[in-house]
Amino acid sequence: MSKTLFDKVWDSHVVRKIEDGPDVFFIDRHFIHEVTSPVAFLGLKARGVTVLYPERTFATADHNTPTINQHLPVEDALSANQLKALEDNAAEYGISHWGLGHIKNGIVHVVGPENGITLPGATIVCGDSHTSTHGAFGAIAFGIGTSEVEMVLSTQCIMQPKPKKMRINVNGELSKGVGPKDVALYIIAQLTTSGGTGYFVEYAGDVFENMTMEGRMTVCNLSIEMGARGGMIAPDQKTFDFLEGRLFAPKGEAWDKAVAYWKTLKTDDDAVFDAELNINAADIEPMITYGTNPGMGIGITKHIPNANQVEGGEETYKKSLAYMGFEEDDVMIGKPIDFVFLGSCTNGRIEDFRAFTEIVKGRKKADNVTAWLVPGSHVVEAQIKEEGLLDILTEAGFVLRQPGCSACLAMNDDKVPAGKYAVSTSNRNFEGRQGPGSRTLLASPIMAAAAAVTGKLTDPRELF
Repeated sequence: MSKTLFDKVWDSHVVRKIEDGPDVFFIDRHFIHEVTSPVAFLGLKARGVTVLYPERTFATADHNTPTINQHLPVEDALSANQLKALEDNAAEYGISHWGLGHIKNGIVHVVGPENGITLPGATIVCGDSHTSTHGAFGAIAFGIGTSEVEMVLSTQCIMQPKPKKMRINVNGELSKGVGPKDVALYIIAQLTTSGGTGYFVEYAGDVFENMTMEGRMTVCNLSIEMGARGGMIAPDQKTFDFLEGRLFAPKGEAWDKAVAYWKTLKTDDDAVFDAELNINAADIEPMITYGTNPGMGIGITKHIPNANQVEGGEETYKKSLAYMGFEEDDVMIGKPIDFVFLGSCTNGRIEDFRAFTEIVKGRKKADNVTAWLVPGSHVVEAQIKEEGLLDILTEAGFVLRQPGCSACLAMNDDKVPAGKYAVSTSNRNFEGRQGPGSRTLLASPIMAAAAAVTGKLTDPRELF
């Protein structure tokens, strides 16, 4: 029987099927961080059970870590307690722990691929919704809740109903200035934030085949924002080249054997999906969001739609625009902004910093803009310096911060003040996501760079 890529990986990890119920599903890799793991470990202690496979669990501190002066004690008491709990629990149960100051520390969905922990055909979970990032490698990866974190720690399994399957095909050639983030935001705008509910998505077509691994990670990262359980892309030579030689990747004969298996991880020609969407790459332009969910996005040259042009209630739509201080039919180009955030598990990789730097090179940061440039890991931070990008950024008036989730979710001191506009390369623009009362405009690194040097929303294609 013909199978999709998703079927092949899912079916090979089912330990037991429960009649009229979920599958008992084996997990290969479990990532944990300081926010969603402490309560799970308390549950283990209360039940008197241990971690079944500590070598399959990887801990890093990222969500509420400071992005300046990481060598000093963390001032926020709650954050300090969570970080200490992660360190203590990892030590007690023999789990690899990359805390603040560790050379491998960084955002969980950045350090996993960097170190070859993320592998094709693997099943990966984390107490974080953007775990779908790892699907870029042909893995099944999704976020779980705290009680499920405890379940995986103690059994290395999870009880999960098998999602339906959707394939999104994007073919053709992307226009200049259009990148992976724009592709993802365009798809979400087409499907809405609920269009992928109940599905696991496979991304296919020319555009994804030509995309770098970092670009694929950006797209898969945003799968959750259209309601999907996760997203994945079939592994290919780019995937193998990215992983070869990394710390936790197979070596020698084991590598050859692994690659031979990974080459089988693709959808059979006659496999059937429950839903399919076809998109012409030429229809996508640099994207910007204007509302309070990632589905409220348009091309930078477009006008904000009227309520009768969008799905959902008119009252809710107008409430969202009122929060943002926008009106129907507004033009986005030229709107002033206050903050720019480059970073997060969506766009905190070296490729993102290269793209940002390409735009700001030879220009200066606008005086009205506060910019937070936050690498996704210490590895990325080192690359920024080694490649000379830091010199260009410094010359342009920017300051590089230290790794962490930062202003993506404002769990540390990187909070956008109420009423201020932030062009953000992160993944969510909910009310107050980047700070109480803050207004978030999701965009690509080059869109963020264009705003940073002009002080307003600008079509980045005008700056090439």
